[in-house]
Amino acid sequence: MEFKDYYKILGVSPNATEKEIKKAYRQLARKYHPDVNPNDPQAEERFKEINEAYEVLSDPEKRKKYDQMRQQYEAWQRAGRPGGGFDWGRWAAGGGPAGPGGVHVEYINPEDLGDLFGDLGGLGGFSDFFQQIFGGGPTHGRAQYKARPRRGRDIEQPIQITLEEAFHGGTRRLRREDGSTIEVRIPRGIDTGKRIRVRGEGMPGVAGGEPGDLYLRVEVLPHPVFERRGDDLYVKVPVDLYTAVLGGEVRVPTIEGKHVLLKIPPGTQNGKIFRLRGKGMPKLKKPDERGDLYAEVVVRIPTDLTPEERKLFEQLRELARRRGTTGG
Repeated sequence: MEFKDYYKILGVSPNATEKEIKKAYRQLARKYHPDVNPNDPQAEERFKEINEAYEVLSDPEKRKKYDQMRQQYEAWQRAGRPGGGFDWGRWAAGGGPAGPGGVHVEYINPEDLGDLFGDLGGLGGFSDFFQQIFGGGPTHGRAQYKARPRRGRDIEQPIQITLEEAFHGGTRRLRREDGSTIEVRIPRGIDTGKRIRVRGEGMPGVAGGEPGDLYLRVEVLPHPVFERRGDDLYVKVPVDLYTAVLGGEVRVPTIEGKHVLLKIPPGTQNGKIFRLRGKGMPKLKKPDERGDLYAEVVVRIPTDLTPEERKLFEQLRELARRRGTTGG
């Protein structure tokens, strides 16, 4: 029967402290736990070895007995005797107390690893070497590890959409890593910072557990015409000087792709903002309701005046001076 070097299994020295042993165990348990390595028999066997080593080295009585046996076994080897000839059962019978209760199947206290993997009951299966030394014997059988069903981990990834997509909603086809595709529904009114949940498209579950979900973190791309502020939209509307002075109508673009006519009163100043109710973005929770559209007037000053137009503007300026309405 093969000798088990528990110190080597945990990667610590025979003089390691209790704290060093626990630290090494936690690191290895994280790495080789079957829930982290589903369908990997080698990882499962390694995990059993790690648990068995910790079971012995974390218990002062078991560690003391193991160290005594280890010293005698090394002396046996130094004497040139084959390792296989060492009678473990005879040594265990007179080598010291086996500890109360024989085989102990709780590998670690809940505060040690409960926060890592949840319920760890029923893990592992002790080797014949362990059972010969600490009780039970090989005929007692082994507790087999059976991974409990665990839900898969959720995944979050970014997705960029246009303002039109946020307005109209609809679907977006996404490609998985394996080359297949899924359709994702984009709700009307979604805004930057919100998340879209896609059920069952996260990491696969363990031992028959359900898969996690995919969360798409939304970024609505800047628009060349409209600025979004919550459910409202803002747009700059060029207005010629004559309409601003005399009044009239201007065409205002909307996110639907159409235009609406806005009446401009005479004497409208540059920067004046007009509110168009219900022409903004759909509200995420109430898509039948919409925000407003705010149109900001940008008065355009003519730069290519004809001689006749320039003469008329000079006449207007002269009239304004006479009335005392200019700063010149």
